[in-house]
Amino acid sequence: MTEERFSFTSGAKKTLMITGIVGFVLLILGVIMNMNSGHGHGDAHGGEEHAALHQVADDLVASAEAPQEPAGEHAAEEAHGEDGGHHETAPWLKNIYNNLWVNNVYFTGLAIIGLFFVAIQYAAQAGWSAGMKRIPLAMAHWLPYAGILMLISWFFVKSDVFHWTHSDLYHGDHADEILIGKSALWFWPLSAGSFPLFYILRMIVFFALWYMFFIWIKREMLAEDIDGDVKHWYKARKYSAIFLVIFAVSSSVSAWDWIMSVDPHWFSTMFGWYVFASWWVNGLAVITLIVVVLKQNGYLKVVNSNHLHDIGKFIFGFSIFWTYIWFSQFLLIYYANIPEETIYFIERLDSSQYKWVFFLNLLLNFLLPFLLLMTRDAKRHMSLLKLVCPIIIVGHWFDFYLMITPGVMQENGSFGFTEIGMLMIFGVAFLFVTLSNLAKAPLYAKNHPMLEESLHHHI
Repeated sequence: MTEERFSFTSGAKKTLMITGIVGFVLLILGVIMNMNSGHGHGDAHGGEEHAALHQVADDLVASAEAPQEPAGEHAAEEAHGEDGGHHETAPWLKNIYNNLWVNNVYFTGLAIIGLFFVAIQYAAQAGWSAGMKRIPLAMAHWLPYAGILMLISWFFVKSDVFHWTHSDLYHGDHADEILIGKSALWFWPLSAGSFPLFYILRMIVFFALWYMFFIWIKREMLAEDIDGDVKHWYKARKYSAIFLVIFAVSSSVSAWDWIMSVDPHWFSTMFGWYVFASWWVNGLAVITLIVVVLKQNGYLKVVNSNHLHDIGKFIFGFSIFWTYIWFSQFLLIYYANIPEETIYFIERLDSSQYKWVFFLNLLLNFLLPFLLLMTRDAKRHMSLLKLVCPIIIVGHWFDFYLMITPGVMQENGSFGFTEIGMLMIFGVAFLFVTLSNLAKAPLYAKNHPMLEESLHHHI
């Protein structure tokens, strides 16, 4: 079988560049509008929401029998406003930090799911996907950029995004007993309130391990193109199996570190699974969309409607899986009605800024994919997959927005040009890295031992 290569044309690069410029203009416009509006609608609509939140905070204090005032996030922030510096950061700047972190986490997920998809196929000895594995491999090239961006940006955003980083929360009159109890998770082996060495080391180690296995698996996949020796497939399978064990631990811990610790008084034992489910179905949607667009432009002749049906079933099934995790977490917290748990949903449901996102999240990530991909034919038609995948991609961006923004921005949260512009800039950078690397190697491995099986795949 002949080699097939993707050509990243100057026209495609120009389109991406124009999109990036538009995103940058929207970002600047959004920042200017936010600067001119001050706190914006946060002051207009925040009164009732703050009253509800303070009531929950008071209940939390009583239930925990804590003598200190700052048992809830917002009470703590008000008590530490001057020392901790929360109110010294202008809302427009804090919003930039928030969006930077939302997009960092979102696109890191796309990169790591690219590698995870490849690893799953090797570990399961799957043959059907042999013709499309180079697409998720190309997505994983974003990993080193994601790691550098996340590490550097953390030092800029930490005091505004992560409340637990304020040193005055761990000693003195305003000490927070709940955070002191959790301090080893971030600061070990140093003292509480100092440099979060344990936290930063985890971030570095996770990205280093992910990138290391990415390089090893990629090396074997490309070597297979040269000599066709089946030993490369076996080595890739071995690396994939080890990576999956590491990923099982690191993906959950990174979800706790990078997202759940934004609301440091709140926790959910299902949160690691929830973030994985969101990353996974979103990654599947991006892989599918790239495959469909390539097919429509004359590439990937080895991929047919049967392969699309398979990956369409993945999207359909894991959209339901995401909803199952979402509903399980929500139902348990709602039914138990424990103040330190319910405050997470009060912030999102009793707030005019986030309530619409809460329900849009369910519409885009469950209801529409469920209805549109329900039939067999729907999963086999490129036009319908091309409609559903962008819905899921946008929907899960809102999912991560809803996980992070209410804990950071509180009553000053918004959605506008700043959010759209930042998303477009990150999206263009991610696509440029993905497509550039996709063009550097054949679109599929002609010497893959299961390519023949994939060519005759029929369901």
